[in-house]
Amino acid sequence: MRPLTDRPQAYGLVSRILHWGMALLFAAQFASALAHLLLGRESGLRQLLWSYHAPLGITLFLLVLLRGLWGLWNLRRRPAHAGLLGRLAALGHLALYGLMIVIPGLRLLDAAGGTRGLRYLGVEIFAPRAEAIAWMQAPAEWHGELGWLLAVLVLGHIAMALGLHHLIRRDDTLRRMAG
Repeated sequence: MRPLTDRPQAYGLVSRILHWGMALLFAAQFASALAHLLLGRESGLRQLLWSYHAPLGITLFLLVLLRGLWGLWNLRRRPAHAGLLGRLAALGHLALYGLMIVIPGLRLLDAAGGTRGLRYLGVEIFAPRAEAIAWMQAPAEWHGELGWLLAVLVLGHIAMALGLHHLIRRDDTLRRMAG
């Protein structure tokens, strides 16, 4: 059985499950946003995918928090990012995590100050308000734009892993996360 925790040679089973599971969920999340953007309002596919966007976003937010805590707990055991490229990779990961927290955070703030409230898996998170609180809703205007920025960073992350590390440098960076 593979180790659960990370080690200098490779990421552990928990990190891998969180990474690849979240990758699949983010693919579904970006597909729902793309369908919402490109398909007509009458499209059944658009409506179906969009109905999952908010619950999936909250799930991803909770997983990001869990993954962040797991990563901090494993920080000393994780594979090192050496040199300038390693520092740039660390900055890229920081940007990814930052956006994965800020983007749903903006929407949660919007829901907390909104008239519709928010339910997650049948549990009321925020009760509907009689009147919206404008300052809580205004930052949510950036939710979509930052979401597309996150998508671009994710594509860059994939391009670096596959293109630079796997195809050009032929190092073990992808293997450490893929197994």
